[in-house]
Amino acid sequence: MKNELPPPAGETPAAGKPVETPEQALVPKPPGEHRRLFIVLGIVGACIAVILLIPWILHSMHTVSTDDAYVNSYVTFVAPRVSGQVARVLVEDNNRVKKGDVLVQLDTEPYRIKVAVAEAALEASRADLAAARANTLGLLAQSRGARFKLEHAIEEVDNQVAALRQRVAQIEESKANLKLAQVEAGRAETLITQKAVSAQEVDEKHATLDVAKAKVNEMLESIRQARVALGLPSEPGEGKKLDDVPADLDQNFSSVREALANLIYQGAQLGVSPSSLNLTPRQTLEEFYKRDPAGDIDRIYAEILSKAPSLKQAEARSVQAERDAEQARLDLSYCAVKSEIDGVVTRRNVNPGNGVQVGQSLMAVRSITEVWIDANFKETQLQNLRIGQRVEMKTDMYGGRQIFKGRISGFTMGTGSTLALLPAQNATGNFVKVVQRLPVRIELVDYDPVRTPLFVGLSVEPEVDLVSAPTGPNAGQLLQASPPSSSEAR
Repeated sequence: MKNELPPPAGETPAAGKPVETPEQALVPKPPGEHRRLFIVLGIVGACIAVILLIPWILHSMHTVSTDDAYVNSYVTFVAPRVSGQVARVLVEDNNRVKKGDVLVQLDTEPYRIKVAVAEAALEASRADLAAARANTLGLLAQSRGARFKLEHAIEEVDNQVAALRQRVAQIEESKANLKLAQVEAGRAETLITQKAVSAQEVDEKHATLDVAKAKVNEMLESIRQARVALGLPSEPGEGKKLDDVPADLDQNFSSVREALANLIYQGAQLGVSPSSLNLTPRQTLEEFYKRDPAGDIDRIYAEILSKAPSLKQAEARSVQAERDAEQARLDLSYCAVKSEIDGVVTRRNVNPGNGVQVGQSLMAVRSITEVWIDANFKETQLQNLRIGQRVEMKTDMYGGRQIFKGRISGFTMGTGSTLALLPAQNATGNFVKVVQRLPVRIELVDYDPVRTPLFVGLSVEPEVDLVSAPTGPNAGQLLQASPPSSSEAR
């Protein structure tokens, strides 16, 4: 048999591969093997870095963020609407209050007295109003009576003129009878000489003649009396007849003028007067009836009653007294100084016993529901920002465990430097360009002030999503739309 040599060190007969002994492990390896290891590790690390950086790079390309952002909210300063002495203060700083909660109670006794005085004045004014209404109704009745008297006076003059003309017609008949009696008496005197008639018949004819003369004289005297009663001369002028009267006698007769003056006087107390004092009585009445298209006298007087000056004055005094009473009751209710919003009390500076004036600041209430973020983005970040874009926000208070959702609601019309108390004066020539920041308002979406409240002034880091489409009012715009005008709102 051939002598078999033992396998070299580091090699097993079964596997045929070298096996490194501990001694061999201490021997330094060639430099080429280390370079290959470093290259492999570098390639693996680069791949891992690329895999990790791609989402971050994509995220940074699709978002805009800033660390210059803060929480803000509305603040309502609590001030009394009436002056008085503080009786109780019902809240402390940091107390949470709701709209309508009483914060400060003023002494009510002085205002209760004012309410009692105002209500007494109101009752007196209502009694005065009732008396004025009754007095106006009386004046209205007198005015209606004056109108009837004027119409009656005109009718009376017309009746007297008609009676005069009737008497003139009757006297003509009496004159005809007188002529007939004269003829018959003359005939009787002729016949008596011829013994054709008796003396008795002649006497009868003469008696009839005397009666006819007396009748004519009587009628003539009554006509003269009627003319004098109408304010006319007893005898008509030359060439005129006994029944000649002026055409406007019923408008200028003394009784008619007196009735017209009384009507104007009564109407003046009701606030009614003719358009001119030179109108005739008939024109005055016609103008009065024209106050209603249909000439309805009841509607005319109803309108006059509603506009009577004395009644209007009484009604105005009653309304004023009612408003004074309402104001007194309102002032009494103002003794309870209430919160106008839901929020948290801050800056309380009032104590029981203090005397306060109208408008004096007693405390402030910060809203916990109407909260927003003021983010000051650099002007170089504004190019793609629009109203309605979605925003995710982290706060230093809650860290990354709480992400708040929101949307851009508007842009402030000026950078922070222009709105500063002392704005930069770049026209001096000492100009150094500085990147400006523009306040952008971000409104919160689905904000829960009870579970995760945000306090005013907290730092926020908002990230605006530039990829998603803007939503909500004025979406995609840089400026908000104008609010509806007052007429459209009504």
